[in-house]
Amino acid sequence: MAKRIEDLKIIENKRLNNDFFVLELSANDKLPVFKPGQFVQVRVDGSPKTFLRRPISIHDVDYGRNTFKLLIQITGKGTKTLSKLSNGDFLNLIYPLGNSFGLPDKNEKILLVGGGCGVAPLLFLGKYLKSNGYVPDILFGFRNSERIIELEEYLEIGKVFLTTEDGSRGEKGYITSHSIFSNGTYDKIYCCGPDSMMRAIAGYCKKNNIACEVSLENLMACGIGACLCCIVDTVNGNLCTCIDGPVFNITELKW
Repeated sequence: MAKRIEDLKIIENKRLNNDFFVLELSANDKLPVFKPGQFVQVRVDGSPKTFLRRPISIHDVDYGRNTFKLLIQITGKGTKTLSKLSNGDFLNLIYPLGNSFGLPDKNEKILLVGGGCGVAPLLFLGKYLKSNGYVPDILFGFRNSERIIELEEYLEIGKVFLTTEDGSRGEKGYITSHSIFSNGTYDKIYCCGPDSMMRAIAGYCKKNNIACEVSLENLMACGIGACLCCIVDTVNGNLCTCIDGPVFNITELKW
């Protein structure tokens, strides 16, 4: 798929809470057909100490409006600058980048697992699965109830289960301790979130012979395989997360 470097117009900057916001972007030309799991590289203008582009997952796509969304967590000066963009401002992107999640086999029972900002690519994936006849279960983990985002959007895709570390909503504890892993049986799990969480989910899947794909959140400076800063150790040697991933089958990873 051909890559683009373009200035896209901000249609909406929607603040979800103190930590997360969603940018909706519009392109002049017709959008390419995105695949769930792909990402963009964002140039952060107006932030003198932010030298590198930021990789952001494609959160949702509306081909009818020729727009797509990015869910962003404020974690530093770069994302703080992005959070201050206004309607009508422009954002320079390289897109679409990376590979994608694969479709499950027919009649497979699916679980989407996301922690924190790792929920971002799972909305587009969930909608894609639903459009292809699947109704996945969804499990999200957050630090507390105040950080739960866009629950209504995911409820339109499937049944949603929650964990919070402080027990303010859903089951108390880490996502990997949710009772769904004791009560439910799944054929395939898609996962994105903190590295430790994904490794724990991968371990559970290997132990129970469940197919699993994870979307890695490695630091990516270029997004096109040139800088080699996002290398991941796999059974096939060192691979670039940005061009060989970010989605990997757990059987490929040396976890």
